Amino acid sequence: MPRPKLSVIGLGYLGATHAICMADLGYDVVGVDIDAARIDALTNGTLPFFEPGLDELLGKVLPTGRLRFTTSYDEIADADVHFLCVGTPQRKGEYAADTSQIDAAVGSLATHVRRSCTLVGKSTVPVGTAERIAEHFATQDVELVWNPEFLREGWAIEDTLHPDRLVFGVASPRGEAAMREVFAPIIDSGVPVVVTDIATAQLVKVAANAFLATKISFINAMAEVCEVVHADVKKLSEALSYDERIGGRFLHAGLGFGGGCLPKDIRAFMARAGELGVDQALTFLTEVDAINQRRRARMVDLTRELLADSLSGRRIGILGAAFKPHSDDIRDSPALDVASRLHRAGAHVTVYDPAALANARRDYPALAYAESAVEAATGADAVLHLTEWPEFRQMEPAVLGDVVRRRNVVDGRNALDPERWRAAGWHYRALGRP
Repeated sequence: MPRPKLSVIGLGYLGATHAICMADLGYDVVGVDIDAARIDALTNGTLPFFEPGLDELLGKVLPTGRLRFTTSYDEIADADVHFLCVGTPQRKGEYAADTSQIDAAVGSLATHVRRSCTLVGKSTVPVGTAERIAEHFATQDVELVWNPEFLREGWAIEDTLHPDRLVFGVASPRGEAAMREVFAPIIDSGVPVVVTDIATAQLVKVAANAFLATKISFINAMAEVCEVVHADVKKLSEALSYDERIGGRFLHAGLGFGGGCLPKDIRAFMARAGELGVDQALTFLTEVDAINQRRRARMVDLTRELLADSLSGRRIGILGAAFKPHSDDIRDSPALDVASRLHRAGAHVTVYDPAALANARRDYPALAYAESAVEAATGADAVLHLTEWPEFRQMEPAVLGDVVRRRNVVDGRNALDPERWRAAGWHYRALGRP
């Protein structure tokens, strides 16, 4: 029996990753996007973003002929399964999600569908969006399914090909059968499958992100308390992690979360709850968001304290620009937020990141940039560790110590070894630690 033909609509981080990985599994895949420059880049084997291993995988599958890219919806009209992977950013000036890209993509697909098919939503959307999408295909034989994504930047291939679970939100046995067929290679490897209704499936991703954000902000709230009583949040976290009811994942105090998912997803979740009249159920997320923002302000204050309460004219070396390691994503980056605050306070700030410099230069042109950690730290009165790249954790403190003006380091990720840095003559400070 021939495998179903697939289309992937929207070739941003989610869509490009999904298209490449499904082609690697042996499916014929056509990716469509309205951005012609992105299509040209992908067709020529170039990713428009950084993701470890994905460029090599793209280079592997392109010569097979199983994967191609286009701007034309005509070229996906004969697909059996369409994956909807377009973005849902936060609306400007609001908490709510902007679903205009969803509406545009669905509208274009609806005018080109000429046969029986399955439409699979993977985008993170406000609950109720799928039901609205279904109205576009009321007179067509299109089965709607919701299949939320759980990609972690830096681990996208692993999370696509070897996820910890698959969620299928379906309205009929036909939808479930289509999903089990298209994901057969993954299901056969033993991945758990949760089959539910479409409304529940739309809630899974935002609920997961809300929980993770809450856990991160909880330990950062404990860090605020620890700073007042001179306790060590790192040891507190370690002690809590042995409780099986709590666990240690996402229980690391530091600068907090950023990126294109957690911040905008919890805000969109709050906005949607308000629209549905159940906003009181999610009021705790307001404080989760506020704690996360306070960590950035506290990082600036800690730096100011270290420099005798003066930032004006001080030279600051910033290690990190991406919101997390193994990524070039700077959306809502805590590192760049802190760097910008220091710059506005009069400090001379120089930033280095192994992957995100091009994006940072584009969006934060007022900051200075360096091509290495040593260059960023040269002449610095303080060095701030703000993105947890392995090269920063592993570097020899003495190497930076030879080029700085003063050996002051502020560890915004609680990832450096304090004793190692202090032994090299550094004054070490970190969020939530003595």
